Amino acid sequence: MNRITRLAVGAAGAAAMLAVPAPALAQPGAAAAATVTTCGYSGLQAGLGTKVCADVTGGSVVIYGQIGLAGPPSPDTPWPPAPRELITRLSAEVVGGPSLGSVSGRTVFTVSTVRVDGISATVACGSVVHATFALEAVWPVLGPVTADVPVNC
Repeated sequence: MNRITRLAVGAAGAAAMLAVPAPALAQPGAAAAATVTTCGYSGLQAGLGTKVCADVTGGSVVIYGQIGLAGPPSPDTPWPPAPRELITRLSAEVVGGPSLGSVSGRTVFTVSTVRVDGISATVACGSVVHATFALEAVWPVLGPVTADVPVNC
């Protein structure tokens, strides 16, 4: 066999080995579940943009709120703005089922988006989780933001 023939046979063999899945690598049930993030509509609370989100991985749910600027600063507004201390309230429940808990705390907001964590739970596949996130500050609050998150396993 000449050198070109050996290279061609070797390349064909390598291509055949790559085309066949290796059974040692494919373990049943080992497929990693993808995380799906769902957020509710943004809302205005205490002059800031807020939303509540959930990361769902299989039957595991992580609920969190986000606080950010509601838009660009108005003309003649001092920049950067003074830090603001906010009281946060995060809660979640399975629709038609039990509460997943509620968390209250204090957060200081300056300019960067702040994530407020606090609720993690495992729920039954096919359930819907209702999450609520609210702020309290000196400014009037228009109401909490909510999200209804399906748990599709």
